[in-house]
Amino acid sequence: MPTRATDGTDPSEPRRTSVPGPPRPPKRSRIGDLSMRVVYRMLAVAVVVVVTVVAVVAALVLSGTSERPGEERSGQVAAPPAATPSPGSSSPQASPVASPAVLAGEGTVASASPSASPSASSSAAETSTASPSPLSSSSPMSSPTALEEVARDRSAVVAALADHRVPDLPRNKKLARLPGKAHKGKRLLKDRRAGVWLARLGKPWKIFGAAPFSTKQVLPKVKGAPVRAMLVSCPVPIQAQRHAKDTALLAARWTLNHHPKGSRISWFASQPIKKGWLLAYKVKYKVKGKARFSVAAVAVTRGSGPRPAMVFVTVPDTQRAYWRDINTAVSSIRPK
Repeated sequence: MPTRATDGTDPSEPRRTSVPGPPRPPKRSRIGDLSMRVVYRMLAVAVVVVVTVVAVVAALVLSGTSERPGEERSGQVAAPPAATPSPGSSSPQASPVASPAVLAGEGTVASASPSASPSASSSAAETSTASPSPLSSSSPMSSPTALEEVARDRSAVVAALADHRVPDLPRNKKLARLPGKAHKGKRLLKDRRAGVWLARLGKPWKIFGAAPFSTKQVLPKVKGAPVRAMLVSCPVPIQAQRHAKDTALLAARWTLNHHPKGSRISWFASQPIKKGWLLAYKVKYKVKGKARFSVAAVAVTRGSGPRPAMVFVTVPDTQRAYWRDINTAVSSIRPK
């Protein structure tokens, strides 16, 4: 007896079975055959690279603006240029003291500054060998109005002492009264640039064209002589040093430019003056193969100008009758 199917299907019909369809292909992008996963990864890497490049550029720009050319960081102060020594350098040589003829009448001492008392001169001499504060009134040349003009080291002095034309500085010794007749004038000459007063010497001295100095007095030329006597003043043409004695040394070396070529210095006096220092010396040279010399002195002192004042006087041996005027000139210096 045929049985009836209970699931509602006709037993005469063949039984259907479900067959799974073919698998779906992976989702493709429009960029060739690359999958979207690979595309997403490439985009992520590109974004990271762009962000990194932007960050590096921004850091470089910020660091560049903080230190632009021509700007200094806060707290930094530019150091002043170092002093430049004048030409000529060699090992130092000792030089003898001036001849007795130059120092005639040594027993009588001419005061370098009548307004300075003996006690003041002695105290100034002591402070010159010590290391006082920059604002000391005797040896140091620095002042509140000229601190930036003062050298911070002694490199220029070392270079000057290495010059074979300049011997080591002598011990302190006052300038003696030199031979000759004094030609003191009745008036003083005012140097506004250097800030000092000095003697206006009487005839035959006369005022001459000052350049490159502030004031200039000369004697008439001697026939056949390459140099003539002169008395000049100006602000120091070299960088001022901490001590007045060092400044005077550099100034004396500079004055060799106004003597014949090959001139050499021989010291015979070194002493403090009011607010400065005085050096006196012979300048030896040759004229047409013959040995000649001049007697000279240079004084540096603090005047009213921004730089120390220099007074320089030189008298050749052809005008030795006027050597006494060197005493007159240096003793008349008055800071304004």
